[in-house]
Amino acid sequence: MEEKNQGLIGYPSLKSSQNGMLVVYFKTLQQNLLKHKPSHLEDELCFAVYSTQKLYNRFYSIVLKRYGLTYVQYTTMLVLWEKQRPMMVKELGERLKLDSGTLTPLLNRLEKQGWVVRNRNFEDGRCVMVELTPKALSLEHDVKHHIQDCVLPIVMTESEYRECVNVLYEISDKLEFINGHLLGKEE
Repeated sequence: MEEKNQGLIGYPSLKSSQNGMLVVYFKTLQQNLLKHKPSHLEDELCFAVYSTQKLYNRFYSIVLKRYGLTYVQYTTMLVLWEKQRPMMVKELGERLKLDSGTLTPLLNRLEKQGWVVRNRNFEDGRCVMVELTPKALSLEHDVKHHIQDCVLPIVMTESEYRECVNVLYEISDKLEFINGHLLGKEE
């Protein structure tokens, strides 16, 4: 008979005979877990993230207005500027964590505004490539510099900023794992 471990948030999880190291990890984790019980909205991490995300979206809508970009369009441009090469739509969607139903209209708007062009790959006609336009290349520095100037009043040190980003990515990774685990329970 295989021993089962009570997993995160009380769900039966990993088989210890196959995943011994993970079981030890989860047992240690459970002993040290935050003993948080939801009671006040303002005490909830999820609400703090949600509220901050809404404020960030508002901030970016104001700051990016002069360029005619939304926050999601801006993050798309960041990826394209970072790569400095044509990217497959699929690759771009994976990087941005967007499905094609969200990405296609977004790219349509960016293309209409003259930021990107899309072309079919000559070798595989099913593959659509997204490429920066001369307009996008010429405005990259201006957009990034404007964002940087607008972010200055937040008053954080570089290490505080990096720490916040890292903590949020750690939470994201944990949620992705838990969501996958919970979805597996439903099937």
